[in-house]
Order: sequence, then structure tokens, then C-alpha cells
Amino acid sequence: MTPLLESLVHADKATTLSDSASYWNPDKVHAWHARGVDLVIGRREGYHLYDMEGHRLIDLHLNGGTYNLGHRNPEIIAELKQALDYFDIGNHHFPAIGRAALAKKLIENSPPNMRYAVFSSGGGEAIDIALKCARYGTKRKKIVSILHAYHGHTGLALGTAADRYAKQFLSDGQPAEYVKVPFNDLTAMEAALADEDAACVIMETIPATYGFPLPHDGYLPAVKALCEKYGSLYIADEVQTGLMRCGSGNLWGITGYGVTPDIIVTGKGLSGGIYPIGAVIVNEAAGAWLTEDGWGHISTFGGAELGCVAALKTLEITLRPETISNVDRIANVLRSGLDAIQARHPEFFTGIRQRGVIFGLEFGKIPQSGKKVMRELYANGIWAIFSQLDQTVLQFKPGLLLTPEECEEILTRTAAGIAAAAATA
Repeated sequence: MTPLLESLVHADKATTLSDSASYWNPDKVHAWHARGVDLVIGRREGYHLYDMEGHRLIDLHLNGGTYNLGHRNPEIIAELKQALDYFDIGNHHFPAIGRAALAKKLIENSPPNMRYAVFSSGGGEAIDIALKCARYGTKRKKIVSILHAYHGHTGLALGTAADRYAKQFLSDGQPAEYVKVPFNDLTAMEAALADEDAACVIMETIPATYGFPLPHDGYLPAVKALCEKYGSLYIADEVQTGLMRCGSGNLWGITGYGVTPDIIVTGKGLSGGIYPIGAVIVNEAAGAWLTEDGWGHISTFGGAELGCVAALKTLEITLRPETISNVDRIANVLRSGLDAIQARHPEFFTGIRQRGVIFGLEFGKIPQSGKKVMRELYANGIWAIFSQLDQTVLQFKPGLLLTPEECEEILTRTAAGIAAAAATA
């Protein structure tokens, strides 16, 4: 081990916390401390995290799905180690082996209307690319999103977000450019589109930061029909709901709802948790600029060749029949166990939102109850995070490769954490 790596691996936790508060992000450090989560991640392996002081956690946050295949997945690491003998990030101006292979793989595993893949260094940048593609394809400027949305913190993306994120950076004051409507409200959606001046509707298939409220039956197909009626494009933000997380063998959650979008955005888990990469998958109309001015969007690290290797291996693992069947097994086992836990605390644990291995656990009668449950689960060895925009909901996001033994341990520890939270509620 090199002296540099030695100094990092054996760093002191107190010093790390102090330096983080001084030089990185004071508010985050202090906020987590106030919530009883003084977590500085040390060792990590599979679906397990270890605090620098040794506290072991089963990761049910997954950094929004970044670790769908676990932390430091050995197959992805082995692939990247070999790739380092040949590749680096590459040069974004030129055709590249990895980018060509990944673009082809994404198109082959997307709805048949899709034509091109445009790469980014992460999900927020990918959202900006998607919005630019929609504006190009329609020659319109207005963007429609939902209230309580979150699509990243970059430029155009921030304008689509809830005021919680947009106001701080003065991105909330452009009503002619950004229109926000309630989720599951078709009347409001049609009113926003009826003037035929909207470039697009952008939605997470199941809005994560809002606590995973599920779309009503027929809602998403009806939104797509309204887009077609009024000439707007439909952008499916699949950063958290894609890559098999919605189960039933659907790589993209939106296709499981019978919707063919015009643009799909992916990121987080596409990286395998090892090398940052995001992608925007577009149809002919949204991607026509690629045939006219290939320099219309430039991203030095977008589609880095090492990232493409990680993404290709991630897709290979995710699309295996055994992974697909395992996702549905996990979804069924955990739902059955969570139903039993809820039955023991019906006044406190009030509901379960689920699609595949996406769960929103509702603790709806006490303000900020998701935070209370998070803290007790943390004490019991489970890391799951409350929803920023509905703090009565806990995001509960198991990985795709969990074993039966790990599922059993998750349910045992979750039962103990919820019981402790209910006792103090």
C-alpha cells in the first residue's frame, strides 16, 4: 500500500469529521450529527457498509441506486483492473470503442423508437442534456415537471425541482419557462400542455425524493397521450427507477407501465458504483441535432472509456436471467416480511408503497417520522434514508443481488428498528 493510500485508509474519524465541517460541507456534517448519524464510511463490501469505528450497516439507501449490484462488485472491479491496462477516459471528440459498444447496448435494450445515446458524467448533467434535446426537437422552451420533483442540481434541471432546491439558487422565478403540476393530476397536466408551447414533460416514473408515491392506474399512459396530443416530448427520468429496480423483467420502469417515452435518462447505477457515467437515450426527433451539429453538447468526462467498461459490465450483470428472477424474489420476500411488521404497528407504520425493489415505507401520523425511523434503523444496523420532500416516508431500496439470508437479516433488523421507533413515538 502506498503512503498516500495508507494515510487515507487509516485516517482518524474525529479528524475527518472536523476537516469535513471546516473545508467541505458544514451544514451536512452538523445535520447528520443532530440526527444521530455520525457516519464516515470506511470499509465497504457487497451490501454492507462499515463506519470508520466498525459499526456495520446493511445498505438499503444504495446512494439512490448507485449500488444496485453492491459496493465494490468484484466482477466490475476485475473488468476495470484489466481495462486500466488499455484504456483511460479517452477523448470526447472522437469515436471510441467503449462508447460505441455502450451506445449500441443501450439502444438494443430500450424501446424500439430509440435512436441515439448521449453520454454524461452523471445524472444531473444527463437531465440537462435531455431538456436541451426536447427543446431542440420541438423548438419550444417551456418545461413541465411535477410539484415536489427532483431531477438534480445542475442548471436546467434545477428549474424543474421543488422550491426546496430551486429557490436557494434563484432558479424558481421563471413561470414562462418552468411549470409545475401535482403528481397524478391529469387535469392540471392538460392545462399546462394545452397552449401547445411546452417542449416536454419530465417525470421520474416513481418520484423518489417525494417518497415514491405510485402513479395512479392509467396516469402515465394518459400523460404520454397528452404529450402526443399537444406536441410535447415525454422525458422519463429513470435514474432511480431504471436498471431493473421496478422488477418484472423491465430494464426501464416506464416500459412496465406501458409507456414509450421520447427520452430516457439513466445514471447512478449505470456506473456499477465504480466509475461515474450517465446517459440520455433519445428518439429521432430529440436526437436530430446529432446529425446536424455533433458539437451541440460537449462533455469532457461524459462517456469516459473506463466508465463505458463499467457500464457495459453493469448491464451484462443486470440483464442476466438469474438477476431478473432474483429481483422479483427479493421484492416478494421483503414485501411479505414488511407486511408482517406493519401488522404489529398499524398505528405507527401506516402503509407500504412498492414497485419491484422500490419501497416507500409510510409513517404518516407523526411529523418527520421518517427521520425517527431512520435513526433507529441505523442503530440496528440498517442504513435507509428518509424522503427529503415527504419526511413521513422512509426510502427502502434493496439491491438486486441480495441473498435469501441477507433478506432475512434485513427483515429482522428492520423489525427491531421500527419497534424501537414506535415505542418512542
